[in-house]
Amino acid sequence: MLGIEQSPLIPAPQGDFILLHGLEGSHDSGYMVSMAQAALEAGFRTLRLNMRTCGGTEHHCPTLYHAGLTSDLAAIIRQYAQQGRGPVYLAGFSLGGNVVLKLTGELGADASLLAGTVAISTPIDLDACCRQMMRWENRIYERRFVGRLKARYLRRCAQHPDRYSPDALQGVESVIAFDDRVTAQHFGFGSAENYYRTQSAQNFLAPIATPTLVVQAEDDPLIPFRVYGHPAFQTNPHLQLVTTRHGGHVGFVSRTKPRFWVDELVTGWLQQQAPASTGR
Repeated sequence: MLGIEQSPLIPAPQGDFILLHGLEGSHDSGYMVSMAQAALEAGFRTLRLNMRTCGGTEHHCPTLYHAGLTSDLAAIIRQYAQQGRGPVYLAGFSLGGNVVLKLTGELGADASLLAGTVAISTPIDLDACCRQMMRWENRIYERRFVGRLKARYLRRCAQHPDRYSPDALQGVESVIAFDDRVTAQHFGFGSAENYYRTQSAQNFLAPIATPTLVVQAEDDPLIPFRVYGHPAFQTNPHLQLVTTRHGGHVGFVSRTKPRFWVDELVTGWLQQQAPASTGR
């Protein structure tokens, strides 16, 4: 176990804050950098985490990532607990929001590992959100995501030809098609339909037992707002849903500092959760 020493000249951090990006994002995504800066200034030790193969990490493993892959994040927070770090807070953006909400629900009674979770612009119903992306007005977003997914997969094919074949991309022009031909097959879901059905965060909202802040804009072009009518937001006292008319998808731009007003909202919420024993 690693010991953690704190200089008497540096105030003890209020906790450890782990950020997780969205589909085809990375630690360098603008919203990750902005939130990390705000959290550091608020006194939280902050980690910008890359999902598998993202952010230049492809050489670390031969696999892919998906919207419900919680094992990597769970391993990190358990390691933090073994090291005596904490309290630990999570924040996920878009697809990363689905991951952190799913993990928080999976932990359930073991929620002592977490002090709080934040999900921003989260596709809690993966099927509904991928179908929303297929709408004509959203095709610009879908083409961008599909192009990046294909490029990443082709790099996997070149690096691991025994594991991946470029033939899987034939006829793939949508995220749903990519998930059906690639993601679902690689992870054993069988089909995109089953992948979405089993890995959507909406299935894991009811057992959440950790303070959880969910931020969603009504005008998000990629997430139909109706999915936030899920009954868990009414019945689970650990869930706090904050909705705004405007904000788009991971937008929340302000006319004044901070650039993204959601940063101030989240850091203020984190400070409310932080134990008084930190001395801050």
